[in-house]
Amino acid sequence: MTGTEDALGSPLPAPGPPTTVDAALRQRVEQDPDGQFVCCDDELNWFSAAEVDRRSDRVAAGLARLGVGQGDRVAWILPNRIETIDILFAVAKLGAVQVPLNYFLKGDFLSYQLDDCEPKVLIADAVGLAAADGYLERAGVQQIVTVGVPEGANEPAGDAVPFSRLLDDEGAYRRATPDASDPITLMYTSGTTAAAKGCVLSTGYYVNVGRAYGMRGWVIPGDRVYTGFPMYHSSGQMVAFMSALVNDASFAVASDFHASTFMADAARAEATMLVGVGVMGAMILAQPPRPTDGARSFRMATWVPLPEAQQREFAERFKTPVMAEGYGQTECVPVTNTDPNSPRDPSTCGQPSPLLEVRIHDEFDNEVPLGGAGEIVVRPKVPNAMYSGYWRKPEETAIAWRNLWHHTGDFGRMDQSGAVSFVDRKKDIVRRRGENISSLSIELLIRELPAVADVAVSAVPADVGDDEMKASVVLAQGASMEPSDLIDHLRDRVAYFALPRYLDIRESLPANALGRIMKHVLRAEGTAGSVDMQDMGLVGGRRDRRSTDAG
Repeated sequence: MTGTEDALGSPLPAPGPPTTVDAALRQRVEQDPDGQFVCCDDELNWFSAAEVDRRSDRVAAGLARLGVGQGDRVAWILPNRIETIDILFAVAKLGAVQVPLNYFLKGDFLSYQLDDCEPKVLIADAVGLAAADGYLERAGVQQIVTVGVPEGANEPAGDAVPFSRLLDDEGAYRRATPDASDPITLMYTSGTTAAAKGCVLSTGYYVNVGRAYGMRGWVIPGDRVYTGFPMYHSSGQMVAFMSALVNDASFAVASDFHASTFMADAARAEATMLVGVGVMGAMILAQPPRPTDGARSFRMATWVPLPEAQQREFAERFKTPVMAEGYGQTECVPVTNTDPNSPRDPSTCGQPSPLLEVRIHDEFDNEVPLGGAGEIVVRPKVPNAMYSGYWRKPEETAIAWRNLWHHTGDFGRMDQSGAVSFVDRKKDIVRRRGENISSLSIELLIRELPAVADVAVSAVPADVGDDEMKASVVLAQGASMEPSDLIDHLRDRVAYFALPRYLDIRESLPANALGRIMKHVLRAEGTAGSVDMQDMGLVGGRRDRRSTDAG
């Protein structure tokens, strides 16, 4: 027998494409064990697939020794570094579930997510540990693992285990044999209320995201993907990294996104493919022109979404074609995109993903005529092409999936070619610096100030990129408030991107006959009469991004 036959000598079927994250890594190790695969720092320290496999084996063994088994949650609060990749593959091998937490979260927002996911283990750096201190016992965290914290340092739990000790673990562990539908990630996404929803993401969904981008030629074999996405986000983990893993490409991620150095850093990493959201592309374009612009072109840059004029400007300035026809959300990504080798309409979000069925529905879930506006709804054509539901929220899952369609909460149009155009957000969310912000959650915090009688948070146009955020405040009778009072109240309680830029103190808020605030009026007013707190130096500095005081 040759090894390609069964026990009776009949030919074995050719192995199909991997359907789980663990299988995708094993296939990569078999095909290219020693080539450069992953880089998660600005010093360009590359790891091969074989090295990633060995590291994650040891982390899996170490986590198993800490009691982590199938279905257990392993939460982490980390900036972009190689340990985020180690954790992903380690939980894949154990059949456990990772919970990447936004490392800018603070206060009640972080506390809620820790309480909700009930992780057995929390892995964090010093800043993350300081942010989580006080919430761990309530969340049921049984073990802390520290990253980059000297052993014996004053961390919240004295028995914390250094991550380096996991990497030294050469013990055996029980390797799971997961089905493609088994969960690998619990990822929190913004909602219209202060309580974020945890999206349950299967290991098969992770692989299918990578497949979908490969099928449309956004990532091709031999590519080197370079991004500034945070690895706690679906964009970093699935759109960028899984596309590289599944499509025989390599992956490099910046430790943090810096518009002033991104293009030079990508060239230094010998990237072929740039991946980011539109605001990143716009911020790069806002940098002063340099003689080196365009000296090193790339196969393609994807900035989603980016206006047509800026797409052309980027392509001309950096000698790099731009794709911005895409749309998606953590629950289902990509919903749409366009093959760069097919006819294009840069004013749209592109064609429905080959793995999804996409329609536009009215409020009664009837399909609207072509060209009409309605809610974008989707459903899978193949198993595991989207999320598996909201964690411990069956009612909200049922509402989102009513009439057998996932309702995105976004309004769009579809033309005769099938291309979808984004119209507006149904949900009251502000999109700022690539992040979705619940306006209600910020309003609830501002209302805690005794001087505030009423408040509405709304989006206003930004000079560059997505939106800026305006807080329109009605003061209590006889009260006064300085802009610094508002920012001092919020600074240690919300992420840097959720600090409003504009303060609009006014006599009243526009409301309809039912008393509902008409935020479209506030948006239409723009920033006239508002105080720009960025110009005042109260917000916008890099000091707001993460506290450097680890306690």
